[in-house]
Amino acid sequence: QVTLWLKKIYGDRPIPVYEVNERTVDILHGLMERSEARDGDVSLLIEEMKHQETEYEAATKEMQDILEEDLGLSLNSLSRKATRSLNDLIKCAMILETKDTSLTSFFCAINDMTSELFETESKNREMQRKLNTLKKKLTAALTMEKRLQKDIKNIEENQKAEIAKIASRSHNLKFLRDKSLELKIRIRNAEKELIARGLDRSLTHDALVQLSEELVPLQEKVTSLKKEVQNYHNLPPVI
Repeated sequence: QVTLWLKKIYGDRPIPVYEVNERTVDILHGLMERSEARDGDVSLLIEEMKHQETEYEAATKEMQDILEEDLGLSLNSLSRKATRSLNDLIKCAMILETKDTSLTSFFCAINDMTSELFETESKNREMQRKLNTLKKKLTAALTMEKRLQKDIKNIEENQKAEIAKIASRSHNLKFLRDKSLELKIRIRNAEKELIARGLDRSLTHDALVQLSEELVPLQEKVTSLKKEVQNYHNLPPVI
């Protein structure tokens, strides 16, 4: 079947050489089936067009007979204006796709086109409404995006400032810690030097701090005793 189809396609020309195997034969067989199906569709379309042509010719002949026999008119005897009007009528019929040029066909076609026009306008209004809604949503989304970008920028700037502040505080804290350690070492060295020179240990910084801590409860006790003595002083004399 494939060989006969190829001979039919190429006719007197030689068939191109191809590798004959199961795959190529299957591919060519599929092409043959699609080609034959297409040829069948084309043949049916040609037959339909021939049938319509025959009907149009018969209708034209009938119209010519009516014009010539009943009305005594022919296409050659029409005036230029009548010929132009007839051509316009034919063009209108072709545009409206009517089966003939009767008023009924024209009115039906015009009504159908009017309905399609109304339906199209309704769809256009609906699409315009949806488009307006989408535009509003898009505008809102863009506004929100700009606001978010501005907020993100502000947050990033605040973060940078906060990071710089934290870094500065960390640097200052490190400086103070180092300075405090340095002062402690200098104080300890100075105390050692003073003790080596004969300074009483009770006069060192640590000893003074300890004495200060011990002095606080003693001061509180002295204050309490002073209040009691003051109470005694306020008593009336004994007769």
